[in-house]
Amino acid sequence: MMTSALATGFALGLTLIVAIGAQNAFVLRQGLRREHVGAIVAFCATADALLMLAGIAGLATVLGHQPVLAQGLTAGGALFLAVYGLRALARARRGGTLGAAAGSAPLPLGAAMAQTAAFTLLNPHVYLDTVLLVGSVGAQMGEARWWFGAGAASASLLWFTALGYGARLLAPVFARPRAWQVLDALIGLTMLGIAALLVKRLLSP
Repeated sequence: MMTSALATGFALGLTLIVAIGAQNAFVLRQGLRREHVGAIVAFCATADALLMLAGIAGLATVLGHQPVLAQGLTAGGALFLAVYGLRALARARRGGTLGAAAGSAPLPLGAAMAQTAAFTLLNPHVYLDTVLLVGSVGAQMGEARWWFGAGAASASLLWFTALGYGARLLAPVFARPRAWQVLDALIGLTMLGIAALLVKRLLSP
């Protein structure tokens, strides 16, 4: 039962997190720049684990009855993603190389962690996936729910570690200016698209 719950949690967690999104795009970019990768990976994985465990413990039910909180998170997330998306598109217009991107104007640790926290905590989908979905499924596992949560959390840790530290394997590709322009354009369009969807959801009756 424990092994089954652990495997089920791992599979669900990996399925939810392996998707193109603002947080993954940011972790990938910082991995390519080789800036504060360990701290960023640790923050993302720890935040996911805490949110999943909180959902399993019962927070999913509480948040389900707080529409005002959900609307506030949606508005804040949309604004942040729109601003960052526009900045990414501006970088795409300027272009650059891996050496220039990693060597000039490095992002201070505090700023990097602030952006990591914003991408993680201002994204309503994070709460839908970790707190509500993982929490509701895990709550049905009975005594094995914590093994389910451990499986889901370990999937998050594995993914962010692979994304952050595996990005350097792409360094030869991103030594070309065009590759950075394409990446920043994809990041910018992805974030603006998510922001638009959040605004649409906020304005829907």
